[in-house]
Order: sequence, then C-alpha cells, then structure tokens
Amino acid sequence: MLDIPLPTARRAAFIVALVFVFAPATVLEAQVPDRASAVEMRKQFLADLDTLQSKMLQLANAIPADKYSWRPAPGVRSIGEAFMHVASEYYVFTPMAYGAARSPVIARGQEAFTKFEASSTKPDVLKHLNEGYAYMKSNVAGLDAVNITGSQKLFGKDLTILETSLIMSADLHEHLGQLIAYARVNGIKPPWTK
Repeated sequence: MLDIPLPTARRAAFIVALVFVFAPATVLEAQVPDRASAVEMRKQFLADLDTLQSKMLQLANAIPADKYSWRPAPGVRSIGEAFMHVASEYYVFTPMAYGAARSPVIARGQEAFTKFEASSTKPDVLKHLNEGYAYMKSNVAGLDAVNITGSQKLFGKDLTILETSLIMSADLHEHLGQLIAYARVNGIKPPWTK
C-alpha cells in the first residue's frame, strides 16, 4: 500500500481517484457502493467540503470589498462572481450529486445562474457561501443511506456517488485554487498560509 501522508478525507479521495485512473471503465460502471460504503463516502465528502468551506470563508473575508469586482481579463468571472459560482454549486449541483433537491434560491436556466452570480458584493458572497453551504450540507447529510447507494443523474449521465463526489470535490477545489490565484495577484495572502 502507498504510504502517503494525507489527512483521512484526502487519503480516501486519493484512493478512490487511483481506482478511477487505473481501473477499466467497464469495472467502474459496475461499482455501485453498498450502504456502508455509500455512508462512508458521504462522510468523507462532507468532511472534505467542511475544510474547503473554511478556506473559502477565510479567503472571502480576507479580500477587501473593493477587490470583489476585479477580474483577470474581460469576459472572465470577477472575484465576487467566482465566489458566487461556488455558492451556486452549493445550492444546486452539490445536493443534486447525491440525489437531493436543488435549492429554489436559484431558478432553473442559465440566465438565473448568471443573474445570481452577478450579485457579487462581499456581503452577498458571505451570505450565500454560508447559506448555500448550510443548505447543501443539511440536504446531503439528511438523505437516507438507501437513497445514495444507486446512481444519480448529473450533467446528463447516470453516476454513482463515488463519481459525483469526485466530480464535485474536484470542481470546488479548482475554484478555490482560482480564487487563491486571484487573491495573490491582488497582493492578498490566504490567511491559512500565515
């Protein structure tokens, strides 16, 4: 076994990622987690997102309000819009990844997402990061284990929670990396690196 010094949640995600990289697609398609595996995967997924949310909030608080409209280039999300995109994923795609209902805070359709993300002041960001995360966590944690052992429809595909957990976790971590880069370009050091 690999001896990689990673926190438990990251170690579990790393091992699952290795399975996806090295296992043939036909083997993965047949891997639907049993009840115990599904419950453990959800536990690890939520623990990983707790850490991610903590860093998102630390970074959102560290960035001055006047920097929330900064964007690296025309047509690219601003700092505030990138944070609101994360909040939109908490409200919609992360619960859906586990088969939970999406929040009614954001109506269906691209226009609704664009409008939501455009409301990107620092107070809007902090409000929706907190409320979106609370909505997601409550709904995902509240699902009966029997409801997370099969597959969920996400992005037009039937996927197991092993797959949806990796998709959502990777995407949210990518946005954290994006926001860290935005902060550093603006001379702001992520608080947890002090």
